Amino acid sequence: MLHTMWSVKGGSGVSVTVAATAATFAREQDRSLVVDLRGDQPAVLGVAEPRGPGVRDWLASADASTDALDRLLIDVGQGVWLLPSGTATDWPEDRPAQLVQALARMRCEVVIDAGVIDGPDLADQPLLTLGRVLAASGRSLMVVRSCYLAIRRAVTTGSVADGLVVIVEPGRAVSAREVSSALHTPLVATVMVDPAVARWVDSGQLLRRTHRVIGTSVLGVA
Repeated sequence: MLHTMWSVKGGSGVSVTVAATAATFAREQDRSLVVDLRGDQPAVLGVAEPRGPGVRDWLASADASTDALDRLLIDVGQGVWLLPSGTATDWPEDRPAQLVQALARMRCEVVIDAGVIDGPDLADQPLLTLGRVLAASGRSLMVVRSCYLAIRRAVTTGSVADGLVVIVEPGRAVSAREVSSALHTPLVATVMVDPAVARWVDSGQLLRRTHRVIGTSVLGVA
């Protein structure tokens, strides 16, 4: 199944939530795949920056086969594989749909880091369209912080998702339930900000010491 995580505002916690969720899937089901549309996952997962092509280059290439996509996968450990972002910035209009089909053939859960795909003043149309196509083709989860600015932006853009993952910070006046009510979207998970997670990311240890609560609450892994 495809699980696309995205936001309407940078700094919402999408990338870390994606990585931790994929790690939970891999722990429970032996394997998972992270699809990185924005290029942040290598740093979050604690691996060297990929030097070769990535998913965006596959979209722009002449070879749309699943085998060609498989050759781009990187084993980052702990059962998690990474499909890196790549550098291409434009591709044929039919390629996002072909990517959906190729990812659906993967024999594992696929967690997609789409970054910001909705909001004001977004200029990278091919990448935005790609994120929206993926979000519409599986489970679409908006990651949002429990702050007024993020809520206001989501309301203004009329953003729609299958569920919300609310990142809760100490001292905020708005609760996760209030965010869900304001956006008329089911609350899938509440993730408390934990300084330990930031330390694990900084030290490249997130996969080994992943925040189990993130993955289990978001995706219902027992």
